[in-house]
Amino acid sequence: MAICRARVRAGALLSLFRHYSERACSSSPISSNFQNVGFIGLGNMGFRMANNLIRAGFNLAVHDINHGVMKMFSDMGIPAKDSPLDVAESSDVVITMLPSSSHVLDVYTGPNGLLHGGSIVRPLLFIDSSTIDPQTSRKLSAAVSQCALKQEKDDWKKPVMLDAPVSGGVIAAEAGTLTFMVWYHVQVGGSQEAYLSAKPLFHSMGKNTIYCGGAGTGSAAKICNNLAMAVSMLGVSEALALGQSLGIDASTLTQVFNSSSARCWSSDSYNPVPGVMEGVPASRNYAGGFASKLMSKDLNLAAASAKDVGIECPLTSQAGEIYESVCKDGHESEDFSCVFRHHYSGQDEL
Repeated sequence: MAICRARVRAGALLSLFRHYSERACSSSPISSNFQNVGFIGLGNMGFRMANNLIRAGFNLAVHDINHGVMKMFSDMGIPAKDSPLDVAESSDVVITMLPSSSHVLDVYTGPNGLLHGGSIVRPLLFIDSSTIDPQTSRKLSAAVSQCALKQEKDDWKKPVMLDAPVSGGVIAAEAGTLTFMVWYHVQVGGSQEAYLSAKPLFHSMGKNTIYCGGAGTGSAAKICNNLAMAVSMLGVSEALALGQSLGIDASTLTQVFNSSSARCWSSDSYNPVPGVMEGVPASRNYAGGFASKLMSKDLNLAAASAKDVGIECPLTSQAGEIYESVCKDGHESEDFSCVFRHHYSGQDEL
């Protein structure tokens, strides 16, 4: 399956894997209705989510097109399956973390997909943590609800799907060896009963979970969150670049923002000006973080969703055009805060 995957530097990934492997060996299993977990999509975020589940004591089976990452799991004794269908046949619950709607559809409904064969499945629960459009989430939820279970369990008479995209990020600290701490905020849409049953899974991967409503509402919440995040970053970047042109240092103007009404995540936790804040992508030449191409994708999802419901969203359109331009100029892999440099021509803080 043509699943695009953001690559993590080999050395950093290996250090991260060793870190989690050591912690996994000391973990004791927890009781769960979903002890056998399938995980598909071991990219920058999925890799860490899967490892958090291992640490929590779940029995994992994994799949990804990246054979190098698959080998890391198999070397630790984690079954690496050849296809999504193989994952489904050994799992009580399957979690997917993929780049786009087309990839999710392929993994669910394509050849050797999770729903291959159509009418009878083993997993009680399917959880998609990808950032996709709400329409696709609802379509897949309906497809899952049409299936029957190979074996009913307790009150589970039919399989259920939850859309549970994640927000947050990866904080890396280097002290001899590279270690990572990962926190996620999970927005969940679908059956409330299934959500409550799956909370041990979510709490193993994330810090907070928020139930948003019926099928597709988790995806809708993630799209709206990223829309607000993009517009906020553009506003802060524009103001800081203007301030520099007016003779105000970015660090000084940031202090003004953060002690008054302009304070926001983009100013006080993820500042886009190189030299103002340590530990953010701007301090690493915009390496790592949330790629501009992913922000562009999410803004396109927001624009399409707005069109579907007949809502005018001019800031969505303008933000999408800016990020599309940044990507076309060759900065698609840089963190989305790079708009400060590449769109507004802002200067580094010396």
